[in-house]
Parts: sequence; C-alpha cells; structure tokens
Amino acid sequence: MSNTYTCITCQVIFKTADLQREHYKLDWHRYNLKRKVACIPPVTLEEFEQRAKEHREQAQNVERDESSYCKYCSKSFNTKNAFNNHLNSKKHKLAEERNLSYISNGQEKVEEESHTDSNSFEKIDITPNQSSELVVINAENSSEEEIDTESEIEELDSDEWEECRIKGSDSLIHQNDCLFCGHHSRTIVKNLEHMGVKHSFFVPDVEYCVDMKGLLLYLGEK
Repeated sequence: MSNTYTCITCQVIFKTADLQREHYKLDWHRYNLKRKVACIPPVTLEEFEQRAKEHREQAQNVERDESSYCKYCSKSFNTKNAFNNHLNSKKHKLAEERNLSYISNGQEKVEEESHTDSNSFEKIDITPNQSSELVVINAENSSEEEIDTESEIEELDSDEWEECRIKGSDSLIHQNDCLFCGHHSRTIVKNLEHMGVKHSFFVPDVEYCVDMKGLLLYLGEK
C-alpha cells in the first residue's frame, strides 16, 4: 500500500510529500490553521479563494469611498470633482470649524467609521493552483486508518500540565521557539507554521487541545 500524505487542518490528501510541503506554505493552509486553533471548522480551497476575492473587492471599495467621503458632514460623493466642490463650500467649512472646536474642548463629535473588518485574514496572494492535485477528504467515509499521523502525543494528566505551566517561564525552549532547530517566531501560530513547513510537524486533533502553549512547553522539556 502506497504512503499517503495528509493535511488534517485543511482535510486534504496529497500524492507526494513535495506537494504536502508546498501546501504548508499556502495562505489557505495558514488561514485554516488559525481557524483550527480557534476551534472553527476549515474552509475549502474554493471557499478561501472566494473570500479572498471578496476581501480584495471590499478593500478597493473602501479606498474609493474614503477618497470621496466627508467625515464632518457625513456625506459621500460620486466624483472627485463634486467632493472638491463640497470642501470649498461654506456649509462644509462651518461644519469643519464646529467639529474642530468640539475636539479642542475634549468633546470630539466625529468618529471615524471602520470600513474594514479587523478580524479579516492577512494579505492574500495565492499563486500555486493545486486544485487538480488535491483530493478532499470525506470526513464521513474516511476511517482513522486513512490518516497518516507521523507522531502521537501522549496524554498528560493534570499534574503534568500544572508542572509544565509552572516551569514554562524557565523552560529552555520557549513556546515560540522551534522544537527542532530553535528558530524563534513572533507567535505560537507562526511557530506551528514554521515547524509544519520545515520539519513536517503538526499536532494531531488540535481541536481537542485546550492549552497549546502548555503543550509546546511540555514538549520542549522532553
């Protein structure tokens, strides 16, 4: 029986290990990894590409709207020329002066509207098109034997977890440090991405892990 290479996070399998490693570099995988850490179901490649497209269109619309929106008068204009004419109008100048007066007295009236979602995913640039190389795993039909987990993590009792948390600050390996090469990442998620890409390491059934920081500290002490 030939070996299978899987990504449990995105629920896909690959024909070769090279395709698996390339997959770990994609923004799609990173996006699903963040969702999995937050206990949110993953999205398919098609869903991710659609969200990326909508996100780019939204950003373009925001940029276009902000260039012709008067925050003092709470009005939008269809053209740049109409917006410039409004800025020179007496009504606008009075509104601007009135608001600036409120601001100087600590009574700010105008609140900047947020046109972008602060929880949206980071800059998306999908280059490899691996749709033909991926086979979506059917969660209902796939048995546990079909998923090749390269490592299994032993169950820890409450005392071991507590000891891990107590010693975490003095551990030789920080939760943001790679368990294999010592590379330091800014966040735990970035560290997991690094270990997945560089060392083919992943945490099986991560949705059941309630203390990722404690787990990494524990593994660092072993």
